[in-house]
This record gives sequence, structure tokens and C-alpha cells, in this order.
Amino acid sequence: MIANLPPLNAVRAFAAAARHQSFSRAAEELHVSHSAVSRHVKLLEERLGVLLFERRTRQSLLTPEGKAFYEQVSEALTQIANAATALTRSAAQRKVIINVRPSFAVRWLIPRLPDFVALHPDIKPEVVTSTRPPDPSREPFDVVIRRGRAGWSAHVQPTALLEDDLLLVSAPSLLQSVPLENTHDLARHTLLSGKTRSSDWQAWTVHAGISPLHNSPTLQFDHMHLVLQAAVDGLGVALCPASLLSKDLSNGRLTCPLPSLRLPLSRYYYGVSRDAAVDAQFFVDWLFSQIRQPATAQPKA
Repeated sequence: MIANLPPLNAVRAFAAAARHQSFSRAAEELHVSHSAVSRHVKLLEERLGVLLFERRTRQSLLTPEGKAFYEQVSEALTQIANAATALTRSAAQRKVIINVRPSFAVRWLIPRLPDFVALHPDIKPEVVTSTRPPDPSREPFDVVIRRGRAGWSAHVQPTALLEDDLLLVSAPSLLQSVPLENTHDLARHTLLSGKTRSSDWQAWTVHAGISPLHNSPTLQFDHMHLVLQAAVDGLGVALCPASLLSKDLSNGRLTCPLPSLRLPLSRYYYGVSRDAAVDAQFFVDWLFSQIRQPATAQPKA
């Protein structure tokens, strides 16, 4: 029974001394003094009522009782050590590495992550950003999300995740000073764009059936989340994937002046690495639960 356990520190000192057949070497292993090991063993012998060692000048030999006790104690201590190691490894592995593009991380994933953490407090989501095609041999991950299927490694199977459209957005304050009621009004505005989506304006004008906006002033930024911040700050109008807009539309920082002009985009796909942690499936299930939630403040056609 647990109540009959001898002092575990004494058992640990005894096991070390028995393994080395020496109190001095046991003391070195445990980083204590020779006398401390001797006291622990004596305490254990008094508790058990038997001699465990035959003390000699340069060596301490196990008695028959000590040898029998050591065989069982050694196995029990090994089991405890193995259990502790397994638990530590399990705890260390309870994380999910999610590889996404920077703008998707900033505008879609990170604002929603508190919900995942609340649902799974024992799983640590580790977000890494990259613009390169998914390849676990180059960038280790558990779950990867990218738009489209181009460039995916043969080791990762892309699965459809999220439909998307391209929308025109602007800060409400900008439209109060410079209205934008139709496509002709775009000539009065600065056009914001990102290097990673540099062809959006051309594709959108073709879809909208209007002439290219060659004479309009433009500002370009590295990533879409920077373009959106510029739009929020009233620097101009921007074309942006609807997937990145929900928070800014819902809180009124951005508005969609021409909601009927939607340009369908390539959908998002997700992939799970073959070596993914078991908890990756919890994250994938959570992704779909977020996508199924009704969108708020979506622009109406």
C-alpha cells in the first residue's frame, strides 16, 4: 500500500549504492555527500528491519536481503522514470505547427485562434508564415494552408477548405469625402495593391467590364495585410480577398462600396503532413467549424 512506502529519497540512495557497490560513487551520481548516502541507507535498514549492505573498508556488498530488495526496487524506479519520460514527451508534443501565408495569418487565422486555445488549452498552436509552396521536407509543419493547388509537394494532399472572392473596400471616412458610387468614380481614388497580388486590378476591371485604370494614382505594398492597413487609414481603395475582410467589415473599419462586383478567386486548400502530430486533426476540425459559422457584416450583392 502507498502508506507503507519507505522514504523514496532513501530508496533512491540505496539503489545507486547497490548499483555501484559503493557509497562514494553513489554520492557522486546523486551529487550529495558520502555521509548523506550512508544516512539514507541506515534509515532504510531501520525502516525495513534488515541489513541491506555488508560494510567493508573499500566496498559495500549487498546482503541476500539487499540483493532481493534491489532487484524489485530497480525495476520500480525504472518504471517511474519511464512514465515520467513518456509524460514529458507527450506534453512536449502537444502542439500543432500551422504554416500559412503572412496575410492569412494576420487577417484570418490569428483573430480566431483564441477560440481554438479556449477549446483546446492543452494544445499549443504554433503559427509560422511562408510564401513558398507546401513542402514538409523544406519547412516542417503539421497543417499547411495555401490558396490553389499549384506547387504542392507530392507528400501532401491538398483538400478544399474555403471559397473566396475579390472585393473592393475602402475606409468609410474616405468615401464621405470622395464618394464611390460607380466604377467611374474610381478615377478619383488612389488604388492600393500588394506585390503578392499585383494583377488583381487588371483582372477585376476585366471582370467588371470597364476600361483599365491606367491613369489612376497607385500605391503598392509587400503584403495584403499592409494593403488593408493602408485602406483602413484612408490612403485609397483596395481590392482584397473576402477571406481577409471579416473583422474589418464587422467593426466598420472598412466598407464595400460596390458589393455586386465580386471576382471569384482560387479557393484555399489545407494539407496535413504525413508526420503530423495526432492533435493536428483537432485543428483541422476547428478550421471547418470556423468556416461553417455564419459570416457577419458580409457585403450584400
